[in-house]
Amino acid sequence: MKTSLKKRSGGYVIILLTLLFISITLAIAMYAGAPILAHYSSSAGFVASKQAFGAAQAAADEALYRVKTGQNMPSTVNISLGTGSSTILTQSGANTKSITIESSQGNYQRDFHMDLVLGTGISFHYGIQSGNGGFYLTNSSSVTGNIFSSGSVIGSGNTIAGDVISAGASGLISGITATGTAYAHTIQNSTIQNAAHYMVIDPNTTVGGSPCPNANCYPNSSDLPTEPLPISDAQISQWESDAAAGGTASCSSGAYTISSDMSIGPLKIPCDLAIKNSTVTITGPIWVTGNIDIKGSTVQMSSSLNSQNVAIIADNPSNTTGSGIISVDTSSQFYAAGCPNSCVPGAYVFLISQNNSAETGGSTAAITPGQSSSGLITYASHGQINVGQSVHLKEVTAYKIVISNTANVTYDSGLGSSLFESGPGGAYTLVDWYEY
Repeated sequence: MKTSLKKRSGGYVIILLTLLFISITLAIAMYAGAPILAHYSSSAGFVASKQAFGAAQAAADEALYRVKTGQNMPSTVNISLGTGSSTILTQSGANTKSITIESSQGNYQRDFHMDLVLGTGISFHYGIQSGNGGFYLTNSSSVTGNIFSSGSVIGSGNTIAGDVISAGASGLISGITATGTAYAHTIQNSTIQNAAHYMVIDPNTTVGGSPCPNANCYPNSSDLPTEPLPISDAQISQWESDAAAGGTASCSSGAYTISSDMSIGPLKIPCDLAIKNSTVTITGPIWVTGNIDIKGSTVQMSSSLNSQNVAIIADNPSNTTGSGIISVDTSSQFYAAGCPNSCVPGAYVFLISQNNSAETGGSTAAITPGQSSSGLITYASHGQINVGQSVHLKEVTAYKIVISNTANVTYDSGLGSSLFESGPGGAYTLVDWYEY
């Protein structure tokens, strides 16, 4: 009997030890497996979130394609992509579309919002850009910002607080002190504080504090390509047609004179335009077939334009070398829509001259801007812009640019895109996008 009890007692111990071992093993397995399960759950959530994002992006692409190609865009559109789904909600204004995209994948949601404006987009990539006529600094003038030129950049020790680019195989930087980096086929008689990229450099030029070669010198660098100026003649002609469609002004003694506060545009002025001691609100494009002279006045964009822009153009097709000249005195101011209290982002005053004296070898300046506010953009793709006072310009582009006297040109670096109220195509342009 004693032997039998001992055997049975030993069997119970084995069973208990086995159960204990199994319990411990399960506990360890569960403890070790918890992070794996959590990681799996997290990974599954990450995948679902990405799938929801992909469905939202696909819906956004679909919405943009439909709007830009003029297809039907109902107020509500449902789209499925794999196991995800998206709803496109569209609200249309007079010249705008507000699009909300709600996308879901299981318990995960990703939502987008887009704002589009009807208009022509013009992209400026440089605060100062000159064409083949080049960029010239004389006397003690200077520039605060970067410069791009398809021609030479010439000075006599003048300072450019930024980078300098003279593009093309004939690119030349001469007599310049640049605080940034210089790019040109040939660099001579200059001081480049950062780095220099070139094919030819003279011993009178220092780069990073000493003549080349040194660690800041990059010989045998490829010439940067020249770039066309951003607004075409065809686009300007279209704006002139838009202005003429608004009516034609009556001239007196060869001029249309504004000497009291008023709103104008769209309008064609078949003579010179003189704006004197008044506030003029621009409500549409203006085409002047003579010269423009602005003295002691404020020119501002109408708040009704929102972020859209219109151009004020001086263009006399019958006298392209001696007319189409814009002069602005130092006391005149230019404001974007809503300024000076609440400026609308992306809205500016555009002064455009089609005078081509510089392009044909003449010396007549197409635009001479006086001291003005940051809402002004000057553009003369065939002409010369002379700057002789300290100015703050949003952007200046011309065939040839000359900075003289003690001027310091300070500008807000390149505009991503400026929208105009009309133009070829009249397509919608995306102006805002965000996820919420």
